[in-house]
Amino acid sequence: MSHVFTTLISAAELRELLAAGPAPVIVDCGFDLADTDDGEYAWRAVHLAGSFYLHLDRDLSGTKTGRNGRHPLPERAAFAATLGRLGITPATQVVALDRQGGPYASRLWWMLRWMGHEAVAVLDGGFAAWRTAGGAVDDNEPAAHATAPYPERAPLVGTLSADALLAQLGRVPLVDARPGERFRGEVEPLDPKAGHIPGALNRFFKDNLGADGRFKSAAVLRAEFEALLGRDAAAQTVHQCGSGVTACHNLLAMEHAGLAGSRLYPGSWSEWSSDPARPIATG
Repeated sequence: MSHVFTTLISAAELRELLAAGPAPVIVDCGFDLADTDDGEYAWRAVHLAGSFYLHLDRDLSGTKTGRNGRHPLPERAAFAATLGRLGITPATQVVALDRQGGPYASRLWWMLRWMGHEAVAVLDGGFAAWRTAGGAVDDNEPAAHATAPYPERAPLVGTLSADALLAQLGRVPLVDARPGERFRGEVEPLDPKAGHIPGALNRFFKDNLGADGRFKSAAVLRAEFEALLGRDAAAQTVHQCGSGVTACHNLLAMEHAGLAGSRLYPGSWSEWSSDPARPIATG
C-alpha cells in the first residue's frame, strides 16, 4: 500500500483508494442499541458497494455472563476467525463505517488495533458522507475472499480490568463517553444502576464531531482533550462508557489528534455497576 490510513479516511480519499487498488476491505458496523436488528436491515437495504456487515452483538462482542458487561470483548481466537472470514490479513487496509456518527465503526477500529492490525481507519462522516460524495452504493451481498484466521500479533492498544481500575481510582485520568445525563445518574436507560465511576471525567463522544457529522480537526480535538486532561496525560488515561463501545470514539479522536497511548476499560459502566461492592458516584 502506498499510503496506510490508521485513524480517519474521508469519502474522497476512499474513492481514490478504491480507484487505485488494491481494494480495501470495507465493513459496515451500523447498529442501534434499542433495535439490535436495525443496523443489519439498513445495510441489506442499501450500503456502500462492496461492504460487508459485522454485528455488534454477534461479531464484535463475546459471551455475556451478567458480570462482564453488555458488550464484552470476544476471545481473540474467535475474532481472528471473523477477520479471516472477511479476507482480512495483516496487509489489508480496512475501512470501518456506520450511520450513527462513528461509535460502532470506532469499536471495530479499536478491536483491529487490539489484534495488532495497524491499517484500519474509520470513514469520516460515515454512510451519509459517502452518499454526499457520490460514492457507489448497492444492495448486493459481496463474496468474501476468506483466508485463514488472523495471525496472533501483539496488541497495539492497552486495556485495564475492573480490579486494576479499582486499585488505581483517583490516580489515573478516567474519561466516560456517555451523555451527561447518564454520567450524572439522572437517567439510566440501559443498565440497572445509574451514576458513574468515582473520579471520572465526562466527554460525550458526540462532542468529537462537528455540525456536519465529521470529526473535528486534529488541532481542535487536541486542544479540547488537553483542556480536559492536561497536556501530558494521554498515555495514563483510561476510557470507558456504558459497555466499551462509544469509549472507542474518544480513543480514536485522541489518536487522530496525536494523543496516543490511552487504554480502554472494556467492561465499562455495565460491568462496574454489576458488582455492589464497587463504588458509584452521581452528580
